[in-house]
Amino acid sequence: MVALDTDVLVLAFAFHRDERQQTNARFLEAIGNANPITTIYSVMELLGKLSFNLPPERLPLWPIWLQDRFRLTVAYPSFAGIDGKTFFQQEFVDGPLMQMQQRRMPFLDALILGLVEGVDGVNSFVTWNARHFRGRTTIPVFTPAEYLDQ
Repeated sequence: MVALDTDVLVLAFAFHRDERQQTNARFLEAIGNANPITTIYSVMELLGKLSFNLPPERLPLWPIWLQDRFRLTVAYPSFAGIDGKTFFQQEFVDGPLMQMQQRRMPFLDALILGLVEGVDGVNSFVTWNARHFRGRTTIPVFTPAEYLDQ
C-alpha cells in the first residue's frame, strides 16, 4: 500500500506550471488501483492551502473531488477506549514531541508520519520532500518520479 504526503496532493490541484506536474499526474494515475492512502492531517493541510482559491462551498465536498477522484483511503487516528483529553495529549503533544526530539522533524510531518507508520500494509511513503523523511522511518520513502522508476 502506498501512502501519500500532502505535497503530492497539493501538486494535483495547484502550481500548474510546476515542472513536476506531468510526473505527479502519471504517478497518481499509476497508483489508482494500488489502494493509496493519505492521512486526515494531509487532507486538512491540503484543504487549508486550497482554501485561498477554492470556493468555500467546495471545501466540505473533498470526499468527492479528492478521495473519490484518486481512490484514496483516508487514515484517521484511533482513540478507542481513552478519553478526549488523553487522546489529544498523546496524539497532538506527546507523540509528535517525541518524534521531533528523536527524528528532528516539523510538527505536521511528525503527525503524518506517526499515523502512516501505524497503518498495516504501508510499504512506501511518497513525497516530493523525500529528504525530509528518509532516515526517519522504516518505511521506504520515494519521490513520485522514483516510485515510477522502480
